Amino acid sequence: FPLEPQLSKILITSVELACTDEILTIVAMLSVETPFYRPKDKQAQADMKKAKFFQVEGDHLTLLAVYEGWKNAKFSNPWCFENFLQARAMKRAQDVRKQLVAILDRYKMDILSAGRNFKKIQQAICSGYFTNVAKKDPQEGFKTIVDNNLVYIHPSSALFNKSPEWVLYHELVMTT
Repeated sequence: FPLEPQLSKILITSVELACTDEILTIVAMLSVETPFYRPKDKQAQADMKKAKFFQVEGDHLTLLAVYEGWKNAKFSNPWCFENFLQARAMKRAQDVRKQLVAILDRYKMDILSAGRNFKKIQQAICSGYFTNVAKKDPQEGFKTIVDNNLVYIHPSSALFNKSPEWVLYHELVMTT
């Protein structure tokens, strides 16, 4: 796949776990710039709209919920505008998804849905990002498993102000 190795691993594993439909969407959404935007004069409104998509399982499944919402709105640009989403990023994700579907079809790999079985989706994501895991630290934040670095959940995350025992992250971002 024309993706970073971790995303390719997730996609291959998703075929085995029968959750490829959802993983295709998540991988596509991770492959484009963030679809969320926060205009300076409407940050609170934008945050409220984004929060409606939050999934307790975390940001990967939040991205899936965003795409599914857009799909249910028939890929509407006005829907994107109302939800403070960048239509261009959503269309790019749709294009990436279509390209990945074509590759899977070429190699006769099944595209099955896990439905609401988020455990399968989470397992597939863990297969590629097992090194990007952090455990809750008793004092504060989380400690990464690989380097034992102290990290925190970003304020824009669906998991911010939650206290999961473990987190899996797509990337680490330095903040002030």
